[in-house]
Amino acid sequence: MPEFRLLKDVRCSIGESPVWDDRRKVLFFVDIKAPAIHSIRLDGTEHRTWAMPRAVGSIGLGASGRLVVALERTIAVFDPDAESLDIIAELPDEPSWHRLNDGKVGPDGAFWVGSMDDRPQKEPRGSLYRVDGRGRVTRVLEHVCLVSNGLAWSDDGRTMFHSDSRGRWIDRYDFEPSSGGLANRARIATLDDARGRPDGGACDAEGFYWSCGVSAGRLNRFSREGEIVETHPVPVPAPTMPCFCGDDLKTLVITSLKPDDPDVLAAAPQSGSLFIASSPVAGARIARWADA
Repeated sequence: MPEFRLLKDVRCSIGESPVWDDRRKVLFFVDIKAPAIHSIRLDGTEHRTWAMPRAVGSIGLGASGRLVVALERTIAVFDPDAESLDIIAELPDEPSWHRLNDGKVGPDGAFWVGSMDDRPQKEPRGSLYRVDGRGRVTRVLEHVCLVSNGLAWSDDGRTMFHSDSRGRWIDRYDFEPSSGGLANRARIATLDDARGRPDGGACDAEGFYWSCGVSAGRLNRFSREGEIVETHPVPVPAPTMPCFCGDDLKTLVITSLKPDDPDVLAAAPQSGSLFIASSPVAGARIARWADA
């Protein structure tokens, strides 16, 4: 069983989108609401921060070494070496009260990212987009969720998982790695708060799907059919996304957020920080955005 310990006491407002860079040997992650991109080594050293101009929902690694960034309702490219940020695409069909949320690079070399209603009373009008390496944006799923989340692909690239962290469901699709085509949508799980609303996700090399139960202080491992086969407690009440890291992809890191409830926060003051554990299984390898 993974036993999580503190990696870095960063206390992000909403820590999200951890991405392992196997070339630089660092973990990138974001703080959505105190908008910034961060990087850190797995021993907790060399923590770097780059402020962003608007809410940053998620990031992905490019073949060039740059990052593709979901920046409110735009797609940008960030070069952490040159510290340059360039907008490459706008999403004009998203209303002003929406923003981009969870995103990940798929086996097709495209950055997949979903939108969400950012108001307290949300409507199920979140969509899912595909952004190719040239910055061309295609809306793949329209108005399917409250808060698009949980994107992850199986190690063979043939299965995609997608969740709605407010709708509390997880869907599975057949995925065509050469084209990015989706087929055969299946709702495999609907969760309550006690078992954990499904936030960010990741797949392991054995075909299982790991999901942060953001309402339950746990990390759930699901079978392809949606059965919870393992549940692992984490040190904070609101974990947001897991990431398999390290040369062998057998190190798990999770991000987290700071709860609004002051009593909950007082009981878990390191909420919003990064936590790390050894994993009993390797993670599925994640492709790079085909920008080079």
